[in-house]
Amino acid sequence: MEHKQDMVIIGAGMVGAALACALAPTGLKITIVDTRPPPQISDNEFDLRVSAITRASQNIFSALDAWDYMQQKRVSPFREMRVWDSQGNGQIHFDVAEIGEDNLGWIVENSIIQNALVDRLTQFNNVKLVYPDRISDFNVNDDAVTIELASGKQLQSRLLVGADGADSTVRKLSGITTRGWSYDQQGLVCTVRTSGHHNEMAQQVFLPTGPLAFLPIGDHTCSIVWSLSGDSAEQMSSLDDEAFLKALQSAFGYSLGTMLEVGPRAVFPLRLQHSTEYVHSRIALIGDAAHAIHPLAGQGVNLGLADAASLADVIQDALEQKRDIGALQVLRKYERWRKGDNLTMMAAMDGFKRLFGSQLFPVTGLRNLGLTLTNNLAPLKNIIMRQAMGLEGDLARLAKPRF
Repeated sequence: MEHKQDMVIIGAGMVGAALACALAPTGLKITIVDTRPPPQISDNEFDLRVSAITRASQNIFSALDAWDYMQQKRVSPFREMRVWDSQGNGQIHFDVAEIGEDNLGWIVENSIIQNALVDRLTQFNNVKLVYPDRISDFNVNDDAVTIELASGKQLQSRLLVGADGADSTVRKLSGITTRGWSYDQQGLVCTVRTSGHHNEMAQQVFLPTGPLAFLPIGDHTCSIVWSLSGDSAEQMSSLDDEAFLKALQSAFGYSLGTMLEVGPRAVFPLRLQHSTEYVHSRIALIGDAAHAIHPLAGQGVNLGLADAASLADVIQDALEQKRDIGALQVLRKYERWRKGDNLTMMAAMDGFKRLFGSQLFPVTGLRNLGLTLTNNLAPLKNIIMRQAMGLEGDLARLAKPRF
C-alpha cells in the first residue's frame, strides 16, 4: 500500500491533467494514472485529433501556465466562422470584429494540449504521474477510497476522480449508469491541404449524411471532422488519397480551392451519453466520463475543461473551509454547478444534429430561413458568438479573463 494520497485521477488526458494542474499549487498530494504516456508531438505532421478551444478554455490554460507552451508549438486562431446548409441557400457568417474581440477561439492539436499540461505538472513535487497502468477496482469507506491498479499497486486517497473517457472504468465500477444513444455515425478525421487559404476561418457545411467541418491549423492546411454513417466512414477511410480527395471536394465545394493532399485518416464513433450522477461519496466524474456529445460544434473538450475548473473551485473552497474534499456534500456542489450547463449544451447540439439531419421539405425550408434571418440580426449573432466563446454564464475562477 502506497502512502495516502489526497487525490487520485484516473486519466492523464486534457481534462484530467488540467484538474491536476489547477490543484497542484494547493499542495495536495495528487497521483495521476494513465494507460500510456502523453503522445509524441511531431514537427512534420499534425495530430489527427484537434480541439476547437474557446476563449474560456484559453483563459484556463493561461491561468495554469500552460498556454505559452502551446503557443511555442502550434496554435491556430480562427476569427471567422461560416456555416451553411447544402440543401438550400441559407448560411450564417460570424466575424469576431463585430464584437470587438481578437478571435473566436483556437484550433489546437490534442497532443500539444496534453503535453503542455503534463509538462507543467512535472514542475510540482507533490504530483506523481503513473503509466502505463490502469484501475482495476476500488473500495470506499468512511474516510478514504482504496484503489487497486492492474499492476498490483494499491493507492489510498481522499478522492478518486474519473477522467478516463466515455468508456470510463471509474464510472462503471461506481455503478453509475448513463443515458443516451448512438447516432449510428462515425466521425472521420484527417488533415487536408488546399490550394486556397483558410484566412483563419472555420467552415462547416451540413450535408444530408451529417456535418463536415474544416478547421484551420496551418497555412493552406485544415483539420476536418466529417460525420458519416458507419459503413460510409469505413469506406471513405479506406479509399486511396486521390479518390478520397475527389469525394471530399464534391461534398465541400471550392470555397477553399482545390483539395491537394490528405494525411492519414481515422474514425471514431459518435454518440450522446450522459451520466445519471457525477458524484458518489469520494468519487467524481469529469469530462467524457460524465458526458459525451456530438462534435458538430466542437464543445466536448471545452465542457470537460469547465468541469475540471469548477471541481477545482469546489475543492479549493472546501480546503479553505477545512472540509473533507471527498465528502458527498462537497462534491454535490460540483454536480449541481455543471450538470445543468452540460445538459443544456448536449440538448442544443442534439437538436441541431436532428434539425439539420432531416430531409423533409418543410424542415429544410425553415432551417434555411432561420439561418438567413439569424445572419441578418446582428444583436442575436453577437449573443451567439459570446456564448460560443465561453464568455457568458457561471464561470469558474480559472475560466474568467485575467485582466
